[in-house]
Amino acid sequence: MVEWIKNLMESLGYAGIVFLMFLENIFPPIPSELIMPLAGFTSTQGELSYVGVVLAGSLGSVLGAIPLYYLGRLVGEERLKEWADRHGKWLTVSSKEIEKVDRWFDQHGNKAVFFGRLVPGIRSLISIPAGISGMNLATFLLYSALGASLWTAMLAYLGRLLGENYEKVDAYLGPVSYIVLGALAIAGIAWVWQRRKQRTTGREAT
Repeated sequence: MVEWIKNLMESLGYAGIVFLMFLENIFPPIPSELIMPLAGFTSTQGELSYVGVVLAGSLGSVLGAIPLYYLGRLVGEERLKEWADRHGKWLTVSSKEIEKVDRWFDQHGNKAVFFGRLVPGIRSLISIPAGISGMNLATFLLYSALGASLWTAMLAYLGRLLGENYEKVDAYLGPVSYIVLGALAIAGIAWVWQRRKQRTTGREAT
């Protein structure tokens, strides 16, 4: 994969970075933790500029967030609530709880999108709840761009600092994605188990 990324970047330049960062959002096995440090290292060779690399990476990242945002819009809050009322019993999720989450996102969605774009494993997924909640597209793109710019600037700068050892960024940050997703999965299972326990206790008390 590294050679493919290198070849694409060498042949397409900034357009290659845009394309790779777009794919990274749709297809997570292509990590930004490898793309942007390599782009940052390449900028030290005089072929690309650091500013150009960051702009290209940010553009690709924002463009890649749009399909997932519209996936969320396609699902929508109402469909999700209908699904919860029909099939949510085994997950102990109700339409009222989805409404609460939606209200929370309405209040804190800007921060959630901005900071979500800085967390490996969450960067792509945050677009889906933004779409489900019906977050304004312009607002979503603005906060996605701010978070993505900070993320790509940091990764590209690390690539410049590390030089030919740019792959160390992915070696250290790559596993963070799996840790974050694993922690979310454990938290989700624990939440479902706790809710089921509460319901069982409530039934026994009555």
